[in-house]
Amino acid sequence: MNVGGPAAILTALLDNPDMDVHALVGEVGAGEADYLLLRAPSATVIRVRGLGPAVRPTDDLRALGEIIGQMRRLRPDIVHTHTAKAGVLGRVAASVTGVKARVHTFHGHLLHGYFTPAVTRSIVVAERALATVTDRMVAVGESVRDELLAARIGMPAQYVVIPPGVALPAPAPDRDRARAALGLPTNGAVVAYVARLTKVKRPDRMIGVARALPEVTFVVAGDGPLRAETAAAAPPNVRFLGWRADIENVYSAADLTLLTSDNEGMPVTLIEAALCGVPAVATIVGSTAEVVLDGRTGLTVAPEVAALAEAVRGLLADDSRRRQMGAEARQRAGDAFSIERMTAAHTALYESLMATPPARRRRLL
Repeated sequence: MNVGGPAAILTALLDNPDMDVHALVGEVGAGEADYLLLRAPSATVIRVRGLGPAVRPTDDLRALGEIIGQMRRLRPDIVHTHTAKAGVLGRVAASVTGVKARVHTFHGHLLHGYFTPAVTRSIVVAERALATVTDRMVAVGESVRDELLAARIGMPAQYVVIPPGVALPAPAPDRDRARAALGLPTNGAVVAYVARLTKVKRPDRMIGVARALPEVTFVVAGDGPLRAETAAAAPPNVRFLGWRADIENVYSAADLTLLTSDNEGMPVTLIEAALCGVPAVATIVGSTAEVVLDGRTGLTVAPEVAALAEAVRGLLADDSRRRQMGAEARQRAGDAFSIERMTAAHTALYESLMATPPARRRRLL
């Protein structure tokens, strides 16, 4: 439950008064903030000892045993897993305990940008096997689904696309009040970079863009294992805010937001920015183009520093175009990415599984 899109989505789903929900969650990694400390859900939360992001066979086996024990105690109708490690252990435990319906959400995937080719091939083999014991697989975007199918993970009929539902923790303030709250100058251009500082997010590209635009202030909201390395490389026009519970202030203070990742699912940060009326410049990876409509609510470009810097410079120089993009981004985000729509789609999925559980494939692809 480290701060990020999956944790935000799951927390929203846990607040469902129509179901008896129990969440089995692990520990966050070093340098990560725990989302549950910022947004506690109403569901019962059970911490699983040893369940964490790193692969540690002894801890993983201990966590698997505890998850199996909890499933035998709770006797759930449905098990719904999120994220890679928990998706493996949770679906294995659901199979062992004979849970009636099994669902897994791909908030993205690990097929590129994370591991060596050999490790990636092992992940693909594992996900193909797990697909045979999974009734439905939720993809947060159409591109995520298509890339998984291209890797022969599951069959088309197993997939359902449910985009994230997002709500800001508080109403977005006006720009001057937001900048005052963050200690930023009232005048001058500000670009927000909201991300976990990890390899796949490519904060080095953000640093490259900041170096190319020394007159612009870049504010970094986030933390992670690359925090020290990123801060050491940053020019003077980059300010580090750490994790922020008042994320609406960060977006409202900015003229645009920047995403520089090598790989994404459906970036919640871009949706949050849109809800604040802030256009985005983003690398065209994963399902970013399903959030940022190129030329309408922002710009999507190649994952290169030069392309990102040129797009940021161009939007900052055109106030009228940027405001128009922000207004369209706000309207579209409110319609397409509401929590109510996401929750209703999940409820319909669960009800369909309880009514007519699909036959699972027995063949290993």
